[in-house]
Formats: sequence, structure tokens, C-alpha cells
Amino acid sequence: MRLHRRALLAGLSALPLASAARADAPTEGRLVEHPAMASAHVQPRDVTVWLPPGYDASDSAYPVLYMHDGQNLFDAGRAPYGAEWGVDEHVARLAANGQIRTPIVVGVGNTPLRLREYIPANLIRALPEDMRADVQAIYGGESLSDGYLRFLVEELKPLIDGAYRTRPGRDDTAIMGSSMGGLISMYALMRHPEVFGGAGCVSTHWPIRIDQLTDPADLDAWRERLTAAWTGVVRADLPPPGRHRLYFDRGDETLDAFYAEFQSRIDAAIRSSGWTPDRFRSLVFPGAEHNETSWNARLDVPLTFLLPPLPR
Repeated sequence: MRLHRRALLAGLSALPLASAARADAPTEGRLVEHPAMASAHVQPRDVTVWLPPGYDASDSAYPVLYMHDGQNLFDAGRAPYGAEWGVDEHVARLAANGQIRTPIVVGVGNTPLRLREYIPANLIRALPEDMRADVQAIYGGESLSDGYLRFLVEELKPLIDGAYRTRPGRDDTAIMGSSMGGLISMYALMRHPEVFGGAGCVSTHWPIRIDQLTDPADLDAWRERLTAAWTGVVRADLPPPGRHRLYFDRGDETLDAFYAEFQSRIDAAIRSSGWTPDRFRSLVFPGAEHNETSWNARLDVPLTFLLPPLPR
């Protein structure tokens, strides 16, 4: 998307100001910015709210999709790698075609502490002591994921539900991200199953690390122990099957090439816990890489799974 004219909000308690939709593409909705949003639990960060086409002309209430790495979602000019997910275009088109329930999308910007905020604390606790020490050394300290999720659940969600016309219940609240954002999305479903009804985990970064292990035997041993920890966490902490939706996918090029064995074994653990295809999906996209361009190309798939239209 090219740059929008944006409304600026002063802080956590401010109500949204009017912001203009793009004159050349009015059907794509509009963005409202909450810059440098303060928190008692994490560093300040920018939050971008996308309001769907028709929001201002109606009194309807909307489900909400929370997405991580918010600077990569709507505007390639703001994305560090110059590519975006095109979330607004995808959602507007799918909604217009009746393929999804039309959501408000909340893009939560990351910070320099992204890795520590996105690595699930329950995995860190499940790792053997030597692996835990290695991971914390690589990531620069202990996991900050519980604080990040408290920001989302205790601070951001009440603001969004108060300032916008939302459907605040669990079945109308989903969360999604890629890479490490896939991990924290899964953890959000584990940690707050009463809040989030669905999680989309795109190109989920199961290996945690892929460098500093040059010996094949060391790499195999690390993968085996880490996969055991992941499958244990999944069996112990996912909510019971039947009420939530859980989506995984991966490509098979660049960083995604490291994910196959992790994903297949984690998928088996989830299915053995009773998750069925109507609530759990794990897909492979041959030729897809680990980048925003690839995630943009397949975004319709998780969106239609997480936000299916209501039965007529």
C-alpha cells in the first residue's frame, strides 16, 4: 500500500481522531495511528488500527484481528525490508466477496526487544538447563513474552474495545504473526484462551537458533531436545480442542527450509491431543520463502480459516 494520510493519537487513553481514507482507493478502509503507546509491562510501541470499508457509515460491530510486527502489514514504505503483507487489500477483498467476517485489524509494532518479547516463556521453562542458558544468552536475557501478552490483553484490548465498535468476545478475537510472531501467537492462545479464539502462526520459527551449531551431530541433538520440549509444551498448554482455531503454515525455501521436521512432529502432537481439521490446519507452500512477499501471497488462507463467515 502507498502511504496513507494518518490520524495521530496522543496516548493510551486518547480517543481516535478522524483520519482520511486514501482518495485513490477508498474501498481499502482507513488507518488510525496510536504512536508510542505506553505500557506498564513493556516498552512503548506504535499501534496501527485498520478500520474496514464502511466502518464510518455504519453502526456495526466488528471482530478484531491482532497482528504482530505492525510496521510490516500495511505500508511497504514503513517496512524495514521494503515489502508488506498487504493486509488491508486482502481483508477488504475477502470481506467484499463474503469469504470472511470483516474484522478491524490492529497492527502492533515491535521494538528492539522483539526476540525476547516473542519467545514463549513456557518453552524457556521447559528447556533443559543448559539449553535454557544458551537461548537466553543468544536472545539477550529472559523471555519478556508474559509482559507483552499482558500489554495486549490488559491494556491494548480494553483500549481498542472502548474506542472502536468491536465484538469483544473470544470467538471474535484472533491473533496472528510470522516467524517469531508465530510463536507468540501460539503462546497467546495457550496463555489467554479466554481472550483469543484463534491463532495464525505463519512460518513459525521453531528452531529458535540455526547458527553457532556447525557440527551435524550437535545440530541433530539440539533439534531432538528442542522438539521434545516443544511437543511437551503443546500437549500441556494448548486449550482443549473444539472451541479455538489454530493455523500453521510454512514454505520450504530460505529459513523455512529448517522447519519441516519440527512442524511435522508438532502437528502430530496437536492432532493426538484431539484437534480436528475443522479447528486445526497446518499447510506447506512449496517454493515459498521466509519473507513478507511470500506471506502476502498466501495471506488469504489463514484469514479465511481464522475468520470464516457466520452460517446463514
